[in-house]
Amino acid sequence: MKQKNVVILGSTGSIGTQTLDVIDHLKSEGFNPIALAAHSQIDLLEQQAHKWQPQIIAVYDQQKALELQKRLPDQKIVTGIEGLKEVASLQEADIIVSAMSGSVGIQPTLSALKAGKNVALANKEVLVAAGELIMSTAKEHGASVIPIDSEHSALFQCLEGKDHKSVRRMLLTASGGPFLHYSRDRLSQITLKEALMHPTWQMGVKNTIDSSTLMNKGLELIEAHFLFGITSENIEIVVHPQSVIHSMVEFIDGSMLAQMSAPTMLVPIQYALSHPKRYPGLIERFNYTHFSKLEFLPPNPGFKCINLCYYALKQGGTAPCYLNAVNEVLVERFVKGEILWIDISDKLEKLLMKYQPEKELTLEKILETDKLGRLHANSV
Repeated sequence: MKQKNVVILGSTGSIGTQTLDVIDHLKSEGFNPIALAAHSQIDLLEQQAHKWQPQIIAVYDQQKALELQKRLPDQKIVTGIEGLKEVASLQEADIIVSAMSGSVGIQPTLSALKAGKNVALANKEVLVAAGELIMSTAKEHGASVIPIDSEHSALFQCLEGKDHKSVRRMLLTASGGPFLHYSRDRLSQITLKEALMHPTWQMGVKNTIDSSTLMNKGLELIEAHFLFGITSENIEIVVHPQSVIHSMVEFIDGSMLAQMSAPTMLVPIQYALSHPKRYPGLIERFNYTHFSKLEFLPPNPGFKCINLCYYALKQGGTAPCYLNAVNEVLVERFVKGEILWIDISDKLEKLLMKYQPEKELTLEKILETDKLGRLHANSV
């Protein structure tokens, strides 16, 4: 049996730990994590290293890398952005799981693609900030980008073997988050504890806050545009609180395809790793009697982030990158208690409306724009 070597960027996060669960489940099929990478969570990383014995570990935070090296003296450990790029382009790797949160994932993802490695992408910020560059790099080096996000995995599966010219529209489903029916006044009183209580999904802090503002769905809109080459006018967002239909595609003849499963990330993670094959999964057989009612609603117009993402995508150039950077910092400031929940979208709107995007999309320009957006978001 041929071994399938996996590199996991972000092995200590929600997607990373579930990826290791899937690999554990598929170990009889030859799946093996040969490299792990994380930002700074070295306690869990140490446990993962003991279990999986990876060839190499990358820790982005240099001080934490030195600390982990003392704990694991025989383990090869690299650090910083160069360390992430090194593990992402390992010669022995068959697939790179890009699951580090935020724009820190851009450079290692590009390194993987330049090395001709297929990337299973869970970091939506990578495509939002650098989508055009990511997809052109993948094409140039004969690499594939396979989405892990449940919505994009659903679209990917619905579109397999189909001519994209036959697509009338894509429908991205959203749970609606915990504040689906809240008034503007109530939205101004949201606490961090409330924002972290997602009704359907268990995710990291950043993704959970983005889900509460519906920014995650706006980012997924931009991501879908770059992944599938579909214009924003043909991508719609629909609230589906049960989170059973993960997304749908409507074709020009009126036919619609939807991908369904219980709300879990284990399915899209396993499909991204095993594609194009399918293996028995970790979840139980779907019980349709538990989901006898499926609802579909338009997004609450009081949530600005979706429209801001449509706006940034239409502006083009560096606008999505700027939007992404500003949002990351505003979410961090909300978590720290520096701003209100409602300030995330209000301040983002204020900055985005003033921003003049540039059309040049080199890596240097993207990193420069990311830095500028963070500077502005910290000062507003």
